[in-house]
Amino acid sequence: MVNAKTYSQKPSEVNREWHLIDATELPLGRLSTVIATLLTGKSKPTYTPHIDGGDYVVVINAKDVPVTGDKELQKIYYRHSGFPGGIKDARLEEVREKFPERIIENAVKGMLPKNKLQAGRMARLKVFAGSEHAHTAQTPKKVEVK
Repeated sequence: MVNAKTYSQKPSEVNREWHLIDATELPLGRLSTVIATLLTGKSKPTYTPHIDGGDYVVVINAKDVPVTGDKELQKIYYRHSGFPGGIKDARLEEVREKFPERIIENAVKGMLPKNKLQAGRMARLKVFAGSEHAHTAQTPKKVEVK
């Protein structure tokens, strides 16, 4: 019988890559699952649940991300100031006008595991409203999403 051992990645062995995704190619939910998979590193053969081995993801054209159905008017984002009565809400169309990056950030954050690795993974997500981004020096690879 072969004495096979389970591989467990160490933090020093993590190799991060940069990926570029155009937000106009897929609807919001499908796009968010692709981004969350890249941030967690689940697409890599070296995936280890307790090690943050994911990649950097740059998303462009966040203001043009499509949504299906009547979500433009019916989807509501809530935030709270922490004071009594401090809850505020905004529809998707209002958020798209002021802060289009938040649409993708909120969707991806909801798909990541709620643990101590979430903040580091969200820090590796770079979302830009337009087609220009500030990470051309890292030469991100264009990801073809289907």
